[in-house]
Amino acid sequence: MTELRGRRVTLRPATPADVPALAAIRARPEVRRWWRGGDDLAAEVAEGLTDPATPVLAVGYAGRVVGAVQWYAEEDPDYRHAGIDIYLDPAVHGRGLGGEVVHTLACYLIEVHGHHRLTIDPAADNAAAIRCYRRVGFRPVGVLRRYERGADGSWHDGLLMDLLADELTDPAPGH
Repeated sequence: MTELRGRRVTLRPATPADVPALAAIRARPEVRRWWRGGDDLAAEVAEGLTDPATPVLAVGYAGRVVGAVQWYAEEDPDYRHAGIDIYLDPAVHGRGLGGEVVHTLACYLIEVHGHHRLTIDPAADNAAAIRCYRRVGFRPVGVLRRYERGADGSWHDGLLMDLLADELTDPAPGH
């Protein structure tokens, strides 16, 4: 893959040159709350780019990198599906870009990789992310109790959502 294009966004494989911008976005409190990380976010972002099982795509908008989206695939033929994770710069929140990014990647995973089912697992209290994923067609499957550890060391619930290929919807721009 070289580049995927949405209406307003582009998705391309992230490179080491993207690390400073992505680490700065991950450091923003609104993003760090959900994605966490240690003291050296640049090293964590750089390391994430080296895992071929989880491709990381830089999200471009208005001529700059505004976030990242990554995916992984379960290739066992009896359980085959793909999962998605995303973060965007809070400066572009509220513009419908998250839905556009997820929709663009979902189309690629369905059309090019032949996935019939996609999953995403936001924190159960991340209402904005859940609304975004619903607009693309994801549906709640169930609560993953005490799914992830927060920065304070306590456990928090996650929401497992999935999307079947024929349920994919195109979110209206700006929502």
